[in-house]
Amino acid sequence: MKKTTMIILGLIAVIVIIGAMVGGSYNSLVSKEEKVEKEFSNIDIQLERRAELIPNLVNTVKGYAKHETEVIERVTTARENLLKANNTEEKSDANNELTSALNALMVIVEKYPDLKANHNFIQLSDELPRTENRIATSRRDYNEAVTSYNTAVKKFPTNILASIFGFEKKAYFEVSEGNEKVPEVNF
Repeated sequence: MKKTTMIILGLIAVIVIIGAMVGGSYNSLVSKEEKVEKEFSNIDIQLERRAELIPNLVNTVKGYAKHETEVIERVTTARENLLKANNTEEKSDANNELTSALNALMVIVEKYPDLKANHNFIQLSDELPRTENRIATSRRDYNEAVTSYNTAVKKFPTNILASIFGFEKKAYFEVSEGNEKVPEVNF
């Protein structure tokens, strides 16, 4: 009887240990996935902040550069695309499109000395690089969270749990080639 009891207690102990390991790994994956979601939300906040600055900047430039409508429309369209984007890939692409459009807008600004002296323009053009830096920081934090999460999803034995519970690899927030730079404002 003692031998049977010892075997049963041993099996129960093994089951409890395995259960604790599975539970710990599962909880770790959940925590890492939540961190990815939080960091993506932070990118969203900064992209929306940027999108809110754009109409003011565009309206200020419009007053001086009435015949530069193509670039202004490109910025407006890019902003709308950013606001409509739903997932990481769409937001990344829309962000790259907006960065390119803003770079073109800043080139136009160089043609208008009076615009560069306008108080509203100066204030907005100072705010834009700060916002770009916040976006870059948020993007870096998000990508670090994705790296940690994706590593956990791929590592053995957590990868078994990840596939059982449907944890899938997350996409990085990438910058397309040529859009790595913050829009430059030269006076």
